[in-house]
Amino acid sequence: MNNKTIYQVDAFAEEVFKGNPAGVMILDELPSEAWMQHMAMEMNLSETAFVAPNGSGYDIRYFTPTVEIPLCGHATLASAHMMYQLGMKASDEVIHFKAKGGDLTITKSGDYVVMTFPQYRLSKAETPKHFSTLVGFEPVGFYKSDDNWVVAVAAQREAIEKCNPNFEALRTNGLGHLMVTSEGKSEDVDFVVRCFVPQAGINEDPVTGSAHCALTPLWANRLGKTQMISHQISKRGGVLQVALKDYNVEIKGKAVTVFEAKLSI
Repeated sequence: MNNKTIYQVDAFAEEVFKGNPAGVMILDELPSEAWMQHMAMEMNLSETAFVAPNGSGYDIRYFTPTVEIPLCGHATLASAHMMYQLGMKASDEVIHFKAKGGDLTITKSGDYVVMTFPQYRLSKAETPKHFSTLVGFEPVGFYKSDDNWVVAVAAQREAIEKCNPNFEALRTNGLGHLMVTSEGKSEDVDFVVRCFVPQAGINEDPVTGSAHCALTPLWANRLGKTQMISHQISKRGGVLQVALKDYNVEIKGKAVTVFEAKLSI
């Protein structure tokens, strides 16, 4: 491990400049929270992950440019991808991450990284009064979930594609961690999603693995399926293979290393 090296990885992507870019630092020990926050601000990506050994596993922490978050799918994928690529773990070895949002088990299957994440609980809620004005459509279902997410289900995919939220208004009206989703209605995609997270300093997250902790049980119940394909239809876009496994969610994706850099500090 070189404590001066930082990597940038495009997660949930098969080619560069797609999916969601994450910063990854693999360290002998974790620096101070203030240092990690400054580094994440310097990287200016939706998340930067910091990884360090802890017994038989690894601690992992995630920072947006403005705050620490408890769980992040694409930065976990990026971190595991780098550990396998660097030979820190053989392709048949398991990686155990301890995040603030839960204990995570990671394996490799061919070109895919397979992540076992917790399943988020969902509870039905009333749609906020001005939702359609703030977001651009009237939901057919509205839910609250763990990790402060709210989930709005649209009747048509076109509503998800066209919505253009007022991000400041989302933040000030209790919608600062918002997923909007609809059925995919195609042979290749079971459901689509976009994620708006202005509360964490991210207007639209390109691909959000942790959101699928809630979306997987939601769509498994709606579609009567336990294995599904999700397409996050942000500008960069990303494809996730998800499955409901007992009390967990399995998320599979590919990743591509974009660059490594040496710190001068």
